[in-house]
Amino acid sequence: MKASPDPRLAQAQATAHELRALVGKLKRQLREKVGVEGLTLSQIAVLIQLDREGTATVSELARAENVRPQSMSTTVADLQALGLVDGAPDPGDGRRILLSLTRLAREKIRANRAAREDWLFHAIRERFSGTEQDALARGVELLKRLAEG
Repeated sequence: MKASPDPRLAQAQATAHELRALVGKLKRQLREKVGVEGLTLSQIAVLIQLDREGTATVSELARAENVRPQSMSTTVADLQALGLVDGAPDPGDGRRILLSLTRLAREKIRANRAAREDWLFHAIRERFSGTEQDALARGVELLKRLAEG
């Protein structure tokens, strides 16, 4: 007689598959409902990187995004032309340029996050009962643990 597969293992595999697909779908919905108009995914990635990590050089951004420095230079130049990224000499090494977000970029990021949260808030309130909202809140706590590592 063959041993039956571990049901917890099968459940964990199915959950991982469903969660990956669901996170992707939710990201797409947020992008469609409250997208960042006029920016490429590469430009958005740079803005996110600078927002999370602070100032960086073109080379550091290129490494973080796994692209060639020449490609990153083009992306940064486009963001500078849009008034979203600014460069200043590195105080420790004047040959290096440290890139940072402009006030306009910070305002756009803040407004976009607020719009995404607002969309999520209304979607939760409209689509889920109180009991389901409680269950969703518990699920978010579990997802936080998953995201922590």
